[in-house]
Amino acid sequence: MEIPLLDTLRSVLQFRRFELNATTRRLASAANVADLRLLAKKRLPAGVFDYIDGAAEDEITRDANSEAFRRTEFKPRILRDVSVLDTTTTILGKPLALPLILAPTGFTRIADPQGELAVARAADRANIPYTLSTMSTRTIEEVRAVSNGRLWFQVYVWKDRAMVHDMVKRAKAANYEALMLTVDTAVLGRRERDVRRGFSLPPKIGLETVIDGIMHPSWTWRFARSEPIKFATIAGSTSASDSGAVDGSSAVSLAEFTAKQFDQKLSWADVEWFRSIWEGPIIIKGIQTVADAQIAADIGMSCIALSNHGGRQLDTAPAIFDLIAPVADALQGRVELICDGGIRRGSDIVKAVAAGAQAAMSGRAYLYGLGAAGERGVDHVITLMSNDVHRVMSLLGATNISELNRDLLQFAPAGYRTTH
Repeated sequence: MEIPLLDTLRSVLQFRRFELNATTRRLASAANVADLRLLAKKRLPAGVFDYIDGAAEDEITRDANSEAFRRTEFKPRILRDVSVLDTTTTILGKPLALPLILAPTGFTRIADPQGELAVARAADRANIPYTLSTMSTRTIEEVRAVSNGRLWFQVYVWKDRAMVHDMVKRAKAANYEALMLTVDTAVLGRRERDVRRGFSLPPKIGLETVIDGIMHPSWTWRFARSEPIKFATIAGSTSASDSGAVDGSSAVSLAEFTAKQFDQKLSWADVEWFRSIWEGPIIIKGIQTVADAQIAADIGMSCIALSNHGGRQLDTAPAIFDLIAPVADALQGRVELICDGGIRRGSDIVKAVAAGAQAAMSGRAYLYGLGAAGERGVDHVITLMSNDVHRVMSLLGATNISELNRDLLQFAPAGYRTTH
């Protein structure tokens, strides 16, 4: 008996139901962080995207951060029972679901109106810490109000110590767990993409801005309907309003104020001042040499963060992944070690931990997700990385975080470069 052609086609063709929700459709097409980056590039005005994506000068260090992970190979072990896998670990004595921390990023609301609130909620759901930036566009208190999770506060050392002290007191009152002291910003790095575009925060209106806004109507509509963007934590400081230096009404004036506030006299002695006003853990972020890591350990820091500011400060600074092993060897477990720079996949997290870090931080990755799909985009980034960590550990033959070590890595020889 002859089978009708239509029945044959019906047996092999199954049509997927059309998804009505535009955000769900976008996220379904994003297989990795690189895909989310491309989606963010389409959805955000060019100046906004370049502010998120760009780095200092020739962006050599930004690219080197990712390159260092790519040129390091795995050495998987086989025939290991990986039916039960545990990605949990601890940092600062408390558990987290996987060795990932969401890094501080400034002016987050430029990617999405919810900004830091969206990121904090996503981190809370994932049971991982979120670090709020001094240059945040939501206040210390607003972020705590939407999160019952682990919150850290990133702080710059400014000339106006009264303002810094006020923010630290507010973080303590809001039950933030740790201070992250950023020390690689004696001056701001030269971000040449912003220079070329004449980019300011918030974007100033000009012909090119109008054209860009027309080409990105979704972002423009959301931006126009939201309350004005400002450095909320700074503007909310009692010291700031008392001094008359800033009133919070203009993000541009606040940006100029903060650029003048970075203290170029900052030294190791200043760490003691922070100890005098903060009883909890202090993390020094911006360590880029073994020598400075040893000093941090010698003065009793709780944790250090190897970081070159995502390549946004000193171009041709060392790739962070390359520092993990030598720093871990020098510290010999005296201080907990985290890192950031170039984390785009769960495999990068696994490599960082196997090299000697307790956890990895990521900032740009979740900003891409936020720009691509708002809060759900941040959730998607965390889910992608969590799934990656599970899969990579399974394929490596490692059943828990403690089994990740350098025996599972093949470090590339000096001068090795991957092909793209």
